[in-house]
Amino acid sequence: MRICCLGFMLISVLFVSGIAAQPEHRIGVGAHYWKTLDEIDLDRIDEDGLAWTLTYQYFTGALLKFQFDVEFLPEWYAASPERVTAPQVYALAGRSIYGGVGIGTYYSDGEYSQGPFFVFRVGYDMELVPSLHADIYANYRFDDWDMSEVEDDIDTDTVTIGAAVRFSL
Repeated sequence: MRICCLGFMLISVLFVSGIAAQPEHRIGVGAHYWKTLDEIDLDRIDEDGLAWTLTYQYFTGALLKFQFDVEFLPEWYAASPERVTAPQVYALAGRSIYGGVGIGTYYSDGEYSQGPFFVFRVGYDMELVPSLHADIYANYRFDDWDMSEVEDDIDTDTVTIGAAVRFSL
């Protein structure tokens, strides 16, 4: 019964704060540095690097944000000799300081990876001037690189530190 009451209170607070604040659509670009946590003993596989991101965020006006990113990773990420694209979606909670979860997949050389990856994200989103936001974040990604170029799956988690700039539409 207590859990039901707490859940109802939380939903009520989110609903009421969503009515008071206007929802926003934000679009932007970003970059992040990524690093695998495990050593990979295969040639031509990068264990760290820089990735670029196109990002769209729907901020409900309450404490909830939904985000869609497309990440552009370099050659030899996940053992792919081609560039890798990683579409991903997030559900984030909080205004300035936030946290949340995400899911995504890798696409390279005309095919998707066999399974998704999962992400924990924390960050700090600040409004620089009206309609311009800077977002500094860290990700912990649970990776299982299963691209066709790898004979054995590589199971290594990845951490990232990044930043994005978004404009409110």
